[in-house]
Amino acid sequence: MRDMKEMLGIEEALKLTLESIERKGEETIALADAGGRVAARSLAAFVDSPSVDASLKDGYAVLSKEVEKASPDHPVRLKVIGVTAAGGESSLRIFPGTTVRILTGARIPDNADAVLSEEFAVREGDWIEAFNVAEPGRNVLGRGSDVCAGREVVAGGTVLTPGLVGLLAAAGYSVVPVCERPSVAIVATGDEVVLPGKPLPEGKLYASNLATLDAWCKRYNMVSRMAAVPDRADAIESALDRALAESDAVITSGGAWTGDRDMVAGILRRMGWREVFHRIRIGPGKAVGFGLAGRKPVFLLPGGPPSNLTAFLQIALPGLLKLSGRTEVGLPTVVVRMAEEVHGRSVDWTQYLFGRIERRESELLFHPLRSSSRLRSMAEAEAVAAIPEGEKWIAKGALVRAQWLL
Repeated sequence: MRDMKEMLGIEEALKLTLESIERKGEETIALADAGGRVAARSLAAFVDSPSVDASLKDGYAVLSKEVEKASPDHPVRLKVIGVTAAGGESSLRIFPGTTVRILTGARIPDNADAVLSEEFAVREGDWIEAFNVAEPGRNVLGRGSDVCAGREVVAGGTVLTPGLVGLLAAAGYSVVPVCERPSVAIVATGDEVVLPGKPLPEGKLYASNLATLDAWCKRYNMVSRMAAVPDRADAIESALDRALAESDAVITSGGAWTGDRDMVAGILRRMGWREVFHRIRIGPGKAVGFGLAGRKPVFLLPGGPPSNLTAFLQIALPGLLKLSGRTEVGLPTVVVRMAEEVHGRSVDWTQYLFGRIERRESELLFHPLRSSSRLRSMAEAEAVAAIPEGEKWIAKGALVRAQWLL
C-alpha cells in the first residue's frame, strides 16, 4: 500500500477529476419543463421587456416640468384627456396643461416623462389638482429595463431556477437548450448488503449507502439506479459491464480497500479502465478512487458510511456536476464560527467533520457531531467543515468555511 505522502491531496485529486470529465450533450426542451435543468449555453433575449415604457403605478401621466412646484398649498390644475390601461394600444399624446389617466402596466403616452401617483391628485370631472411633484422618470418602467433584446439573460452552465424560467419567458423563449441529464449507476458490493424492500436475513443489512447516494443524485436532477451484488468477481464484473453499458457514470460502494474481498479496483483494471487515482489524503474516505472506462467516469467509494459519503461529496459529486454541465460544481459554502476546539487524526491529511449549524444573532456556529451512531450523525448533519492538511487542530471561535448539506 502506498505511503500517505505518495497519495494525492484533495485539491490535486479534485483537479484531476474535473479535468478528466466532459459534460454531456444538449437537448432542446419546452420552457415549461426547464425548471431545475442546466442551460447548455448562453441565452440572450429575443425581445425587450417591457416592450414599451410602462407605468409602475395607477395615476396620471404628466409632463414633469408642469408639476415641479406642485404642493398641497399650490396644486397644479390639469385636464384629463383620456385613459390608458395595460396591453391596450394608445396613440394618446399629452400637451402642456393636460394629463392622461394611466393604469399600472400601461404604455406611457407620448410626451409624458413621469407618472404622478393617484394619491397625490384630486379629481373632479375632467380635471385633477396635482399636489405633489413627479420628477422625470418617476413611476416609469423603461422599455427593456427587465430584459433587453440581444443581452444575455442566462449564462451557460446555470441551473434554471423558477425565477430564471420566468425571465426566459419574458425574453421570448418557449423552448430552451439544456444539458442532457446524466444517468448514474450505483453498485454496492458485499455479501451482507440487501436492497431496501427485500427481506432481511439475519446477519445482513440494508444498503443505506446506496439509498443516500441515490437521493443525492436525484437531488441534482440526475437519473440514477441502484444495484447490489455479492462479493464474487464474476458477479461484480457482470454488474459493472451492465452499468457501463446502460449509464453515463458509475459509482461503486464498498470493496475499495485492500482486504481479501476488496476486488473492485482489480476487476476494473482487468476490464481496461484508466485509473486516475486510487486513495487520497482525506479522512474519512481515503480509499476513494477515480478513473475512466472509455470516456465514462467511474468513482470507487469505500463502504463505511462516513467514508462513503465524504468521498462522494468531495470527489464524486463535483465530477457528476461537471458531467451535468454545471459551472458551479461544489457544494455551497458559508463562513461559520467553530463552537468548540477540534483536532484532526493526522496532520498528513484533510480531516472532514460533519456538524450542525446554530444560528446565533449575526453569525453561524458549527457544532461537530459525535453521536455513537454513524448514520444518525450523517443524517442530522447540516454542514461539513475541514481541518486542512498540515493543520493539527482548529481553535474554538475560529472562522472557517463550511459546506452546506441542506
